[in-house]
Amino acid sequence: MLSDIEISQQAPKQPITEIGKRLNLTPDDLELYGNYKAKISYKKLQELENKELKGKLILVTAITPTPAGEGKSTVSIGLADALNRLGQNAILALREPSLGPCFGIKGGATGGGYAQITPMEEINLHFTGDIHAITAANNLLAAMIDNHLKQGNELNLDPQNIYWHRCLDLNDRSLREITIAQGGKINGIERKDSFDISVASEIMAILCLSQNIKELKERLSNIVIGKDIKGKYITAKDIKAVGAMAALLKDAIKPNLVQTLEQTPALVHGGPFANIAHGCNSLIATKTALRLADYVVTEAGFGADLGAEKFLDIKCPLGSLNPQAIVIVATIRALKMHGGVSKEALGKENLPALKDGFCNLKTHIENIKKFNLTPLVAINKFNSDTNEEVKLLQKLCSQEGIKAITTTVWADGGKGAETLAQEVIAQTQNDHTYHPLYDNSLSPEEKIEHIAKEIYRAKSVDYSDNAKQKLNEIKDKGYANLPVCIAKTQNSISGDAKLLGAPKNHVLTIKEIRLAAGAGFIIAISGTINTMPGLPPHPAAEKIDVNDNGEIIGLF
Repeated sequence: MLSDIEISQQAPKQPITEIGKRLNLTPDDLELYGNYKAKISYKKLQELENKELKGKLILVTAITPTPAGEGKSTVSIGLADALNRLGQNAILALREPSLGPCFGIKGGATGGGYAQITPMEEINLHFTGDIHAITAANNLLAAMIDNHLKQGNELNLDPQNIYWHRCLDLNDRSLREITIAQGGKINGIERKDSFDISVASEIMAILCLSQNIKELKERLSNIVIGKDIKGKYITAKDIKAVGAMAALLKDAIKPNLVQTLEQTPALVHGGPFANIAHGCNSLIATKTALRLADYVVTEAGFGADLGAEKFLDIKCPLGSLNPQAIVIVATIRALKMHGGVSKEALGKENLPALKDGFCNLKTHIENIKKFNLTPLVAINKFNSDTNEEVKLLQKLCSQEGIKAITTTVWADGGKGAETLAQEVIAQTQNDHTYHPLYDNSLSPEEKIEHIAKEIYRAKSVDYSDNAKQKLNEIKDKGYANLPVCIAKTQNSISGDAKLLGAPKNHVLTIKEIRLAAGAGFIIAISGTINTMPGLPPHPAAEKIDVNDNGEIIGLF
């Protein structure tokens, strides 16, 4: 059996200029990164910016992740391929992979089997350098802050109240808490600092929510880097870093064009994680796709309690987006694990465990309905799934008024999602308008509580003293009307990673509050979630290599 990377490397590819022609993009509209990758030129983006959003937006989300696997990206890619197989003009709009999970444990973000975007090894590694540019812009601001302290501190920055962290696009737990500028005054002002993974940087969120360079610079200007000794907020504009940061990001803001194994066009751009950030690809890529195609398939990170909620409460209101269809990806294996089955026993038929684990999918279905949307369920079928298990899951979904469609995209590519694609097309013909879960006029505490109770099914929210103090400060400074982005574990609907299924009446603990004034939301960090992940005992990096021909091997 071929590995994902072998399937990708052996698949025929069209020159990216040919893929562009399918979207009415000329060679002059593209900036080439080799034969199979390109960015859409900023000139073309400006031309498209005022055009109608003609496409129908389809969001693919999932049940709560487990080690058994769900396959959200794989189904997203297969669905887009299937739409094109049915004669529709469809395009993908996906996130870029971070190096953290690629070298860690989670894997890449290019799909799998015969439903992949390609060239997968290049997309999963350096790609076109977007995340490196974000890392550089983030750390330039950090360097200018510490240089300002060293060179006389004209703004009277309080070294004990600097909020801006450095970042790195790798998992490295040793950088979570550090001391910088050791060795005396020649090295600057010694103080405590920390690193986030680059995809958790506010710069990533800003890039993904900016619709042009002008807005990018406005958002960069609004970044709150810390306070002065009198408690006044100091911004990136005050530190005079905005122009240089924008210069580093001028190419990164342009969406990347690649293709699937079936030559479906794919815009792959932006990569915030949904457990520690807002979890959606860039707004500029999504809206560009909606102007270029009739159907746009996008995804949001991790389970629907994270990525879908943030897509619907943060990204859609900001971009005036109206999703016409929602697909929740589920596997029978994962639902059996939510029903209490060990990973080793998932290959055996177990109808009682599937029925017990259905509570997780049912909760996500109920949650999506709260946005005035009726989801479809895509059953990502494994060979070990029995006919009785499939029938039971479809019956359970039917009892909730939901259609469940079996897909086999890993093995069959777009052909394995044609029935799902037909149902999606039918769903998009319905006349409906989604609505966000909450109104931003609510207080930050009310918004956090609303998400906690309605989506996570918590009975209450508990704040650390530090979090309470920060919320009061944010309200006093005039930022109360921003939406909230809750950073919590992806492994449970609750804030406790050990609670599988559909936990209820738990307490959501908020230990820290951060203001992302440039991105335009308040970050509430729950429990033990870390914005700098660590590596597992045996990281994927141990298996990755390059052969004598310069080809990447061992990458999934």
